[in-house]
Amino acid sequence: MPNRWIVALKVAVHAACLAPIAWLLYHLWLSLGSDPAALGADPTQAAMFFTGRGALRLLVISLAVTPVRRLSPKLSWLIRFRRMLGLYAFLYACLHLATYAWFYAGLSLAAMIDDISQRSFITAGLAAWLLLIPLALTSTAWSIRKLGGKNWNRLHRLAYLSAFAGIVHYWWGMKKGVPTPLAITIVFFVLMAARPLLHLRKKQRAAVHV
Repeated sequence: MPNRWIVALKVAVHAACLAPIAWLLYHLWLSLGSDPAALGADPTQAAMFFTGRGALRLLVISLAVTPVRRLSPKLSWLIRFRRMLGLYAFLYACLHLATYAWFYAGLSLAAMIDDISQRSFITAGLAAWLLLIPLALTSTAWSIRKLGGKNWNRLHRLAYLSAFAGIVHYWWGMKKGVPTPLAITIVFFVLMAARPLLHLRKKQRAAVHV
């Protein structure tokens, strides 16, 4: 794909990732002023759900890049977007955590520690966020050179654990019987199953050409 198209697509991805945050901030501002119902009866809960779901969706989309591009050499350009999507997933996860820490825990460390010890879904969510930190810190080209490609790839497999912990956090945070997390869960496990299958197909093709 021509470089000018890559640049245009990157601009579009930035806009697509940032637009929901702008939408949320605008509606939060409305809910505090002229339209108290702009985000429903509980704006804080709405913001929590919005940012958490956004983080998980972006993380799973970033994990889809490698399987999708392995389907065809023509899709190799997708790799240029994986890091960007992962960083936006981390941004949404940070906003999710900040919303909880500010509005629910009142920025009280003691309250947060108490919640973590007593609520399993918060523990799972915190684990998902912590697993993303080393990935965000090593998202630069310098880090890849410093760690080496193989070590960098091994480290960034933490993204799968983070996504799994995020899905557990999603399920445990929902009321019993509510299937809202089902779709993202199915997508995640399909991606996990596709990776070894696509790797096997790649090895078989390589053997044929030997």
